[in-house]
Amino acid sequence: MLTLATLNTAPRAEFAALLDGVYEHSPWIAERAHAARPAAGYASLPALKRALVEVVRAASQEEQLALVRAHPELAGKAMVRQALTAESTGEQNAAGLTHCTPEEFATLQQLNASYNARFGFPFLLAVRGPRGTGLTRQQIIATFQRRLGNHPDFEFAEALRQIHRIAEIRLNDKFGHVPCRGQQVWDWAEALAARSDPGFAEHGQLTVTYLTAAHQAVAVQLAQWMREAGFDEVHHDAVGNVVGVYHGASPQAPRLLTGSHFDTVRNGGKYDGRLGILVPIAVVAGLKQGGRRLAHGIEVVAFAEEEGQRYKATFLGSGALTGSFDPAWLAQVDAEGIPMQQAMRDAGLPGTLDSITALRRDAAQYRGFVEVHIEQGPVLDALDMPLGIVTSINGSLRYLGEVQGQASHAGTTPMGQRRDAAAAVAELLLYAEQRAAAVPDCVATVGILQVPAGSLNVVPGRCQFSLDLRATTNAARDALGADVLAELQRICQRRGVAYTLEQTLQASAAPSHPAWQARWEAAVAALGLPIHRLPSGAGHDAMKLHEVMPQAMLFVRGGNAGISHNPLESISTDDAELCVAAFEHLLEHLADHP
Repeated sequence: MLTLATLNTAPRAEFAALLDGVYEHSPWIAERAHAARPAAGYASLPALKRALVEVVRAASQEEQLALVRAHPELAGKAMVRQALTAESTGEQNAAGLTHCTPEEFATLQQLNASYNARFGFPFLLAVRGPRGTGLTRQQIIATFQRRLGNHPDFEFAEALRQIHRIAEIRLNDKFGHVPCRGQQVWDWAEALAARSDPGFAEHGQLTVTYLTAAHQAVAVQLAQWMREAGFDEVHHDAVGNVVGVYHGASPQAPRLLTGSHFDTVRNGGKYDGRLGILVPIAVVAGLKQGGRRLAHGIEVVAFAEEEGQRYKATFLGSGALTGSFDPAWLAQVDAEGIPMQQAMRDAGLPGTLDSITALRRDAAQYRGFVEVHIEQGPVLDALDMPLGIVTSINGSLRYLGEVQGQASHAGTTPMGQRRDAAAAVAELLLYAEQRAAAVPDCVATVGILQVPAGSLNVVPGRCQFSLDLRATTNAARDALGADVLAELQRICQRRGVAYTLEQTLQASAAPSHPAWQARWEAAVAALGLPIHRLPSGAGHDAMKLHEVMPQAMLFVRGGNAGISHNPLESISTDDAELCVAAFEHLLEHLADHP
């Protein structure tokens, strides 16, 4: 097996020869990585992987295109002629592409032809997949069909990302590296995804909402894994959270609090929330196997609810720990008319306010709160960066509104005499987009835009809309909100239309605590990876814990351009392994800081 010691002392030609086959027919990548090799050599396999990625990212577009075109088609002419490299031969064999049915082979040939005609380069896919053990032919064909609809620029970038994943797996083979803990986390997520609510399970969709049978089954499974990992205490609390405690050297020692949620949106992904539960379970399992106790304890909470899908009670699980459970929630009813209190009692929970308020944590007993989470966005994936440090969870304002104009005949109403409600909202949409883009890390979205009873030949008299405004600080959030609302008033006055607007949410920003953010940064740097800081535009349980103790988050990139709340949500076992290692480093060095 290849070692970093060998690679770090190898001259240029030998260095390139040792990495031959990692990037298909492209020795220049290894040669440039040799030229960029630090004086002390590459400190880790992730550092080497990153160096190779940076070489490709710095290359000209012509060089990148040549790299893409150096790869063979899947089940293409080179495979039929047996003219593939040894690496490609093994990968296509492992995916079963050499054993396609006639129908599958014909489909792949047609897809190859259509793809080349559209993009001008072969379709690239790491057929060994996110776990490294292989995709099925059906998965490959489905991905092929889906990506045919991508924009050419996006698809070119995706081809390069797939090349880097192929190279990562080939490097693992050369170094004999198996991301065992990442595989464990990935396998756990797959096992949890087998549980889904009725109406979704039948269609292969993942939906787990608060206190359903699937939700309770997931909770039971998480508790079982915590016990198997070696937690000293495991229990279900009064709102259905699953709590596991691994004591420090003294059971009375302050704890680090961590965790995330295990409920999902409807037809969601496998890693949103759940990754932040499974990673610390894997870390505790390592401590237990090594017979080790740290100076501090670790408490992992699998929060029962964060998404607000069954009841309008977002952050119910983490809110119970901060003392912000709203008593009115107990009387809320779901779509079936079942009150939350009844759902709790049906699930074997007390369903009393006293039992819930007793869950409030004493912040003095905790060092702080950390959370690992899939990014749920495209930033890290676009940068080919596996991990990112969250600087702040954005604060947000949400509104529902309606502009009222005058419905009139589309053919007979002169342009200067119209009171077009939809045009007014469209103008507001463009203003919000431009205003948010002018300030770093501000975003504005009009997600609802509809004309009630609209008609092809009628000037819209009403237009309903939503506003979602987010920023890294409350001040930036409020400034954005004030400007957008002032512009709405100006637009309506100028156009002679009226409006109504209701604020439905005001959430405060949650900046990461500087010392805890620095701990995550140190953990990422220790892996040999560069530091990339970014805000979180999505809400997280860390926002609630931020109200009572210091918090900071670590992001891991999502595949498929970072899509989340979607069945295409994906991570690799290698990235999951890096999460476990980073979390482990943070724990190991917690005593280094006050």
